[in-house]
Amino acid sequence: MKIVAIEEHFVVPELTDVLQAAPTGGEQSDGVLERARRVRQALLDTGAQRIEAMDGQGVDVQVLSLNSPGLQDLDSADAAAVAEQANDALAGIVASNPDRFQGFAALPTSDPAAAAAELERAVGRLGFPGALINGRTGGTSMEDRAFDDLYGVAERLGAVISLHPQVPAAPVRQAYYSGLGDLDFALSAPAIGWHYETGVQFLRMAAGGVFDRHPDLQVVLGHWGELVLFYLDRAAPTLEQAGLHLERPIAEIVRENVWVTGSGMLNDRYFRWASEVVGKDRILTATDYPYIDNSGGGARRFVEEVPATEAERAGIASENWERLTGRTGAAAARS
Repeated sequence: MKIVAIEEHFVVPELTDVLQAAPTGGEQSDGVLERARRVRQALLDTGAQRIEAMDGQGVDVQVLSLNSPGLQDLDSADAAAVAEQANDALAGIVASNPDRFQGFAALPTSDPAAAAAELERAVGRLGFPGALINGRTGGTSMEDRAFDDLYGVAERLGAVISLHPQVPAAPVRQAYYSGLGDLDFALSAPAIGWHYETGVQFLRMAAGGVFDRHPDLQVVLGHWGELVLFYLDRAAPTLEQAGLHLERPIAEIVRENVWVTGSGMLNDRYFRWASEVVGKDRILTATDYPYIDNSGGGARRFVEEVPATEAERAGIASENWERLTGRTGAAAARS
């Protein structure tokens, strides 16, 4: 089976330079940057080292995306400049080895109009299948109507939006994740904080009417649904009983607008739960390179052994992704 992994990180030096110089750099990004420094060589490399790692995982294609926190913490001028540099660099990486790499665009969401224009360029001119957004932009959550033009472009082009975690806002980190010393960052980010943060952003999108206004918008949630799938039977009816009125129930939005990947968490229990909620035809593969070690053929072995039919495994390996991104090519041809 051909295996396409869709949450695979890289970095351009311009991003880390700007993040470290940004006014919010120390507050928002130090923990993420420190974590990235430990794997900086792997993040920067898109050549032999990465290909060797992919072969060791059993991965045929990586869909590369700019490392968290991406551009979502930057002011509009810096974000726009780095977006163009990063996306042009990524287009070059893909063009140099199209059999092994694809790419998600990075978007300067601090300027929503520029983000919409950059998505149009990234899909129409650079050939990307969509974009990755690291949750909220500063204090602005993803349901804000300022992003409607961006979501409209994604919907029109058939471009997928992947929702990736970033660290919670400073007051949230202080209230819920501080006081444990060296454990503070881990608790606020990869252990649990990232996943509450991203799951809440998706629920805000749904409750805020994004999928009413853009019913064909397709989004990817990593880490087996960023906790949304596991609490959907509680969250959806509770919000609806509290007065939420949407054209479709939240559970239906999840089944029709959400695709899920495990982000390198090779766990049969999580897979079975995700299969029940969204169906195996909406599950994708990811390894979260270079942060999770799926060497020794682990990524391929997991796909080959999950409780599914051969046809379903082929879908999870790559065919679901190809079906999702085939919308992009069809929309581009129409336009």
